[in-house]
Amino acid sequence: MTRPVAWTIPALAYLGDAVMEVFVREHLVAKGLAHSAVLNREALKYVRASAQAVAADRLLPLLSEEETAWFHRGRNSKHLNFPKNADPADYRKATGLEVLFGYLHESGQNDRARELFAAGYELQKESMKKEEQKHEKSEN
Repeated sequence: MTRPVAWTIPALAYLGDAVMEVFVREHLVAKGLAHSAVLNREALKYVRASAQAVAADRLLPLLSEEETAWFHRGRNSKHLNFPKNADPADYRKATGLEVLFGYLHESGQNDRARELFAAGYELQKESMKKEEQKHEKSEN
């Protein structure tokens, strides 16, 4: 396996996005959700930039120096385009989180990645409910 140090930040973010998507899908299926419409709706609560930013804030105190450095590399990378419905600060944090998960995956630290996913998402149920309510209000 190629060492992640040689990978570009956008490549690690791209890979990390996929790693996190697998974790989200595994989590939702393990909860017993079976219908694709429900699965997709529930997955949005995890993959939205604002939800990833909340997870990043929750994880930062748990990260090693090396993990924090990878998060910062992603967060501080140059962004030319932001989705119009995403806050730029949230989007930067989400990118940092994706880079971190890409780094962990490529360096063979999958158990650590799963541990951080659980810490960032499983414990933030109240924050996710508030975010969902905020998002529903903005759609109306």
